[in-house]
Amino acid sequence: MVSVFLYATVVLIWGSTWLAVKYQIGPVSPEVSVAYRMGSAALMLFFLGFIRQLPFKYGLHVHFMMMLQGALLFSLNFFLFYLAAESLITGLIAVIFSTASALTIVLSCLFARRLPSIQLALGAMLGILGVGFIFSGEIFASKTTVGPGLLYSIGGTLCFSLGTIVSAKIKNPGQSTLVNIAWAMSYGTGLLCILALVRGNVFNFDFSKAYIISLAYLSVLGSVIAFTAYFALLKRIRAEQAAYATVLFPVVALTLSTLFENYQWTAAAGFGVVITLLGNFLINWRST
Repeated sequence: MVSVFLYATVVLIWGSTWLAVKYQIGPVSPEVSVAYRMGSAALMLFFLGFIRQLPFKYGLHVHFMMMLQGALLFSLNFFLFYLAAESLITGLIAVIFSTASALTIVLSCLFARRLPSIQLALGAMLGILGVGFIFSGEIFASKTTVGPGLLYSIGGTLCFSLGTIVSAKIKNPGQSTLVNIAWAMSYGTGLLCILALVRGNVFNFDFSKAYIISLAYLSVLGSVIAFTAYFALLKRIRAEQAAYATVLFPVVALTLSTLFENYQWTAAAGFGVVITLLGNFLINWRST
């Protein structure tokens, strides 16, 4: 029952954060917006850890792993997703992200030097086929704005899958998951600040109501609460199974996109979503 609760928490919150990301697009560059989000979330987690008197010391090897975790899960992936949101409906980005369950298993098989099962391969192919159907209209219409958004989404999903595998390998008995996330978010924030300087972007702020509310939602619910629940899942189940929580994101995200982003459904897109979800369910059935 605890795992079911954690799954529900992750799905409902992360499924809705995609729409909140749309309100972050504007005068503030993507890497700066993500830095604000992760930096504030890290401060909140460190404060909670201090109040609960949790230990903050980690070994050098664990810090190195948390640096990788921060780069993959708390900076580069979100930076790419924010870039994708500039040209894609957020619900469609969530559909692409839902293939993380397949990608995580494939990467795990590669690192373990074992071949994926036929069932896994079939599920992965269905996911790819589904995404192809969803974007078939834009591809045949030669809308160049879709290309970069699609590539950014795939890149962000790859980073998330790698970050999930790294997170599952961080073993430090007696240490708190909360503090682990706080350190990783801090490293991710540092990388984002460096990225902003390299790209020549300033650390400005958007004082509009939409930006502030969406930033607060993404920081508190989308980062602190959702990631805490997700890493709690990683302690209970395998990385492949935890990544399966991404399968249900499109159901929430596409519903919100239809209501708030005026997403226009087509027969091909609807079929693609169904195929993608079937592929992901097939993968989860195999992994459990």
